[in-house]
Amino acid sequence: MAVSLVDGCRETTLDTIKRYAYCYAAMSSIHRQTGRPNWFCAFTIGGKRVFRSTKTADKKQAREICRAWHKAALLARKGNGKLTVEAAREVIARGVGDVFAATNVESLPSATVRTWCETWLEAKSLEAEASTHSRYARIAGRFIEFLGAKADRDIATLEPLDITRFRDREAKELSRATANLSLKVLRVCFGEAMRQELRTGNPAVKVKVLELRDKSTRRAFTTAEIKRILQACGDDAEWRGLVLFGLYLGQRLGDLAKLTWRAVNLESNEIAFTARKTGRRIVLPLVQPLADYLSGLPAGDDPDAFIFPRAASATRTGTLSNQFRELLVSAGLVAPRSHESTGKGRSQSRETSALSFHSLRHSVVTMLKQAGVSDVL
Repeated sequence: MAVSLVDGCRETTLDTIKRYAYCYAAMSSIHRQTGRPNWFCAFTIGGKRVFRSTKTADKKQAREICRAWHKAALLARKGNGKLTVEAAREVIARGVGDVFAATNVESLPSATVRTWCETWLEAKSLEAEASTHSRYARIAGRFIEFLGAKADRDIATLEPLDITRFRDREAKELSRATANLSLKVLRVCFGEAMRQELRTGNPAVKVKVLELRDKSTRRAFTTAEIKRILQACGDDAEWRGLVLFGLYLGQRLGDLAKLTWRAVNLESNEIAFTARKTGRRIVLPLVQPLADYLSGLPAGDDPDAFIFPRAASATRTGTLSNQFRELLVSAGLVAPRSHESTGKGRSQSRETSALSFHSLRHSVVTMLKQAGVSDVL
């Protein structure tokens, strides 16, 4: 049987029985039995000598595995027989890295939670819309702040409990809907870390989304309310057009604001564009009220020119949503918001309004049902 002492007692002839006994009891060693390819590790736990297979026939790997187990045992002995979770994670992370480095030229891929989030956000800046990237960055920033010192630990040490506690804090300080959105973003973030082989599992996938206790209070506009909104637009032809497009097309404000003349086909009476949120190609009929509105706009030669240039220049859809709310205030449909400090900070969630630009989408559905159009359409 081959024997190799790992720590403290090198692979040399031992001088005395006393020295051998000390090394045997205090140090770890690897052994390979005749007829068995894998190396075994011998080390001491709680005063007892144990032997465990390293599951590898590679001597360098076996030595590093045994050394990691020995370090964990020493830390447990210093902690009166208990190894803390943090210490165990550190031993495992370093041990795995040492084992990998023992037989590979390249080092084991690794990253802290902080550096990975930064890397992921940098990649998303090239893939996602600016508003979407900003949302991702805010969520990642809150998560890093929540983790504190843990954010600078290896991403492999992140556990579902860390994600769960962050989700619960989001729900408590912001809202359940925001907590669920944050959870979904973290799922995407750490799912990519898995694909980059920085983790073997996605901790966020194991965390459930919260059930929303309060359903959305948003409702459709009545015909009388729509007339009041159009009257509130006054001489602002652009906002009048956005309201009409929202009413007859039922699309998101952000998508309508970015519509170009290329999307309009007067020959087939269609409007075609790609939804920014879903990436779906959408083709809708150009109804007469919209055709009449477009015919009244100045004609141009650039097919990539925006139909609503002022709205298209807004960097955030939230800016446009606030402008639409001002129209609702002017129309007497909602009360103006108070700008007085509540002492809760800007991160505090705002109560969902029953009326918003999104209500125009509900209005479309209501109008279709009243016209007898099938829900399938």
